[in-house]
Amino acid sequence: MEAPQQPQQPRQPQSQQQPQAAPAPQTPAAPDPQSPVSGATQAAPAGAANVPAPQPAPQPEGAEPVKHHVHHSYMWLESIRTLVVVALAVLVTNFSTIAGVIADGGLDGLPTGLALALVAGGSLLAILVVVGIVVAMRVVSYKHLYFIVGPEEFTLCSGVFSKKRVHVPYQRVQSIDQRATLLQRIFGVCTVLIDTAGGASNKAITVPYVTKQQAEWLRAELYNRKNHLAAVAAGVVGTAVTVPGAPSASAAASPAAPAASTAVAPAPGIAAGAAAPGAPAPVGQPAFGNVLDIGSQAWDEVGGLFAGAGVDTGRVTYEYGLTNKELFLTGLSGSTSAGLILLGLIVGLLQLVGNAFELFGDAANSVVASAVSYATSQAMGAVVGLVVVPFIVVLLVLWLLSALGTCVSYGGFKARRRDNRIEVEYGLLKHSFQGLAVDRVQSVSINQTFIRRLLGYCEISLGKIDAAEGENASNNQNANELLNKGLVVHPFVKVSRVPEILAGLIPEFADLPQDSIPVAKVALRRALIRRGIVQGGGFWCAVAAAILAAALAAVGAAAESGALYLESDDLFLLSMGSVAAMGLFVWAAILFIIDIIGAVLWARESSFAYNRRFMQVSNGGLSRTTISFPRQKIQFGCARSNPLQRRAGTRTLLATTAAGQGGTTTTLVDVPAEDAAAWLDWLKPGGNRACGL
Repeated sequence: MEAPQQPQQPRQPQSQQQPQAAPAPQTPAAPDPQSPVSGATQAAPAGAANVPAPQPAPQPEGAEPVKHHVHHSYMWLESIRTLVVVALAVLVTNFSTIAGVIADGGLDGLPTGLALALVAGGSLLAILVVVGIVVAMRVVSYKHLYFIVGPEEFTLCSGVFSKKRVHVPYQRVQSIDQRATLLQRIFGVCTVLIDTAGGASNKAITVPYVTKQQAEWLRAELYNRKNHLAAVAAGVVGTAVTVPGAPSASAAASPAAPAASTAVAPAPGIAAGAAAPGAPAPVGQPAFGNVLDIGSQAWDEVGGLFAGAGVDTGRVTYEYGLTNKELFLTGLSGSTSAGLILLGLIVGLLQLVGNAFELFGDAANSVVASAVSYATSQAMGAVVGLVVVPFIVVLLVLWLLSALGTCVSYGGFKARRRDNRIEVEYGLLKHSFQGLAVDRVQSVSINQTFIRRLLGYCEISLGKIDAAEGENASNNQNANELLNKGLVVHPFVKVSRVPEILAGLIPEFADLPQDSIPVAKVALRRALIRRGIVQGGGFWCAVAAAILAAALAAVGAAAESGALYLESDDLFLLSMGSVAAMGLFVWAAILFIIDIIGAVLWARESSFAYNRRFMQVSNGGLSRTTISFPRQKIQFGCARSNPLQRRAGTRTLLATTAAGQGGTTTTLVDVPAEDAAAWLDWLKPGGNRACGL
């Protein structure tokens, strides 16, 4: 990744500037009308420093707004993809025809060569017609696809017959993401997605096929105008447009906001005391990196055919990446393909056995009888070894390949704090960039699966409002992007580094509550019943095993009494069913023990806490999740109870935020009734004073 420049001194508003305080910053040169971005600085030679994003010049009244068209690769690059897809479809469709012509030595009296030429010519004509129609449609739609960066809103215009104009006020901008496929990265273009605070009912605004320079300029411009309008509304600055890299409006409006070096209070169960907590890494010199960052830096230096020069999008105050160990563990934990392949192999094997019985009939019965007798021989162990060992080796190889693919997808991972927004980018082949304004962060989540808990690692993610994907965004979606988890700012990090990362990345969450309130003492007994019996997989697995064993015993008793006649294959299935029932009993015992351990850990570790600004909820167990969110982000909160809870004197807390699609509800079961009542008082307007906080 290209090293950012050293941050420049922010330019103060004219009302605050002192005469002869510092030399005035140089005004960017006038833009070339042929530049791909109207008003953008000319692309510098390869390897040149980032170009400052220009300040938009005010337009005269009545002047026509500047229309920014997307890159011309929108027409031909998408047509190339269509050509490949159509060619493969035609080839697959005509494969049987070509095979028949070769086998029959011709077609309808025509010789083989002429018949093959006719088939190939027809296929080529069909491909050209389809691709020609697609190209014509793309050319026409390209002329009507443009966006306008107006004084108060962003406008995207599209459509030929059915015109469409999408208006996005700058104050509604939630996040600005970029995605690029491998082909797009080669040519230096990408797709920009603008999310608003509309939730699941709102689609992300998709601006397809813009150059990398144009995307960076657009991102900086939208955030810049949003901050400026927010500052104007707060009465902090006048109507002059700010420049990228200047102090954010939110920071200017909140002089008491914590500094980036403020230490973050660790969540319950999260160890503190990391080395130099809160000390940001030097700009452009991340303290952590991995071997795949070399490839990412090469991509950034090459940029792409039409990428253009980099644009200065603001001042970076904190940045980090993944170490080799973190990248490797992320790949291993994120690879689920081996389990899916194993399931597919088992299903395929069962189908093969069933088809063999139907195909061979009585012959299969004799084979089964021979297999049963052979299973008791000593040679069976060698055969099992020859079959099982290669099977396990194949699964391990597939798992490692899947892990390697996950590592490549996270290659070049970088998370940074730039002005008043958080940015995350990753992907060595398919690239994904996510930018989120800090004021749109709904929550901070520390997630630990069972494996992560054993290793002392966790995942850090930020809750945000997720809009539905635009129509053109599905083609560029990164397969490893976890939309349901919000913005993942670190996929696999040591727990001791969490305070340091949060202090540098989002210091606005510095004063998290520390005095947690545990669940009620009676919650342990209720958790054992709830998790071990009502929701326990082991208990219900034992019930299923008991039913299966009883049914098999009844069938066996009927066969012994002569009331039911069983053939050899039926006896074999009966014996295999008995073995399966015993296996289910063993598996049920294992699951039951795991459920009991999880219930005990949940009762010991689950808690909640709150202060003037934040609430924090921790749900423990074999896996652990700690979610922290500002009080002002809580849209709805309640405490409910069922008859059993009222008898035990406990309540269930529910706090709903706008994170995710349609909102996210954080729940904590079996809180003492008096603590739940105090929390409800805190949740009311003026509740801090009522609670004595």
